[in-house]
Parts: sequence; C-alpha cells; structure tokens
Amino acid sequence: MEEKHTDDLEILYKDDYLVAINKPSGLLVHKSPIDKRETRFALQEVRNQIGQYVYPIHRLDKPTSGVLLFALSKEVAQVMSNAFRANEVKKEYLAIVRGYTEVGATIDYPLKQMLDTKEEKRLGITKEEQDAQTSYERLGTIELPFPVSRYPVARYSLVRLKPLTGRKHQLRRHMKHIFHPIIGDTKHGRGEHNKLFREKFDMHRLLLHAHMIYFVHPVSKETIEIQAPFDNVFIKLFKNFSWDGIITP
Repeated sequence: MEEKHTDDLEILYKDDYLVAINKPSGLLVHKSPIDKRETRFALQEVRNQIGQYVYPIHRLDKPTSGVLLFALSKEVAQVMSNAFRANEVKKEYLAIVRGYTEVGATIDYPLKQMLDTKEEKRLGITKEEQDAQTSYERLGTIELPFPVSRYPVARYSLVRLKPLTGRKHQLRRHMKHIFHPIIGDTKHGRGEHNKLFREKFDMHRLLLHAHMIYFVHPVSKETIEIQAPFDNVFIKLFKNFSWDGIITP
C-alpha cells in the first residue's frame, strides 16, 4: 500500500515561472496508461492549489517521493525540458538498499527502453538499449538481527544517488544490477526484504526520495537549489537506524 495524501501538496519553491512541490509517494505526476484507475495526479493538484495552469517538465515514478518541478508557461517548460535532456539539471536522491554497498562508485550499464503500455508489447514494438550512468555514495549502514533468506542477519545501506542520465526507472534498475535493490521496490527489488520492512517497520512504500535538484533559472540565470524534506516513513527509519544525524538540512 502506497502512501496517500489528501492535504495540500507542500510547495518548496514558486516564482513567476516555476513551481516545485514535494511529491508524496503514491501520487502520479499525470494521467498514464500504466494506471488507468488512478484519479489523483500531481499536475491537477498543483493547478487547483495555486489557481493557474502548470506544465510538466520531468517526472518521478509514482512510488518515488521528492522534488517535482513544473513550469507556469509553455515557453519555460520547453527551455527546462531541454535542460533536463541536456543533463544540465542535477538531481540527488536518497535510498535505502539491500546489503552493504561499496563506499562509492559509478554504475555504467546500458538500459533497454521500457515499453509503456501492453499495446506496445502486443504490437511487438521493441526499444533500443541506451547509455545509462549513475554515481552513488554510501552514507550509512545498519545490521538488523532478523534472518532473511539464507542469512542470519539483514544488512542495509543508506545511499546518495546521482543519475548522470535520465532513463526510465534508471536508479531502481541500476541498483538491482549491482545486487543492491532499493527496499520497497515491488518491480525491481527483493520480496523478502520488502516483507521484512513491512512487518518490522510498518513500511509500505519505495524507499527512494528525490532529495535535491540544482539548475540555472531559465529567466534570472541564477543557480537554484531546491531540497525536499523527508516524509514520516523516512524520518522514522532514520531514527531507528541512528541515521538521523547523517542528512543535514
């Protein structure tokens, strides 16, 4: 069960050209053929909340939380979308993953484009592999006294992830590739670890959070840094694992 919010979304930044929110886990950015039953979308929620139309610039997966940026005009949306495609917008994510990762490394592993709909699959549409790179840094570790699979204890790492390219599910797929899948990932993760977090910590979401975003403002040309606070699920886990002093505002 993913987290649902009925209150106003947290606005992290707003000027005459851009607005950024802290997207909760479980909220789609916009209507998608992947989830036709969903009725709430960040695009519509933000529009209703600020009383003006907003334009999508990038996306976050439905189960991912954190900084989500919208433009207030088509022209600004185009400029910012081009900046994302040119890798001029820098993003940092935080995740809790299975096992003890290396202290730091760059994952350079091509990813095949993911088909968006069953119709594409039915028609036999294929997509090519694309270059994909992610750098990561280990910030903390924890060993829990719970047996998982054939191991007597369970080990996890808190990592900072920096996508150097922008492929669909890139962080989730890259962490799976190096055998450190993100906890709570029902598509690319490990069910036994997801189950442990549900049962021991009442955790029912993907533990991936878009923590920071940096970019040059399309109009003022100032460098903008936006940081998204953690939700109660992350805060509780940080406290339980004595990680609450690692991430400073």
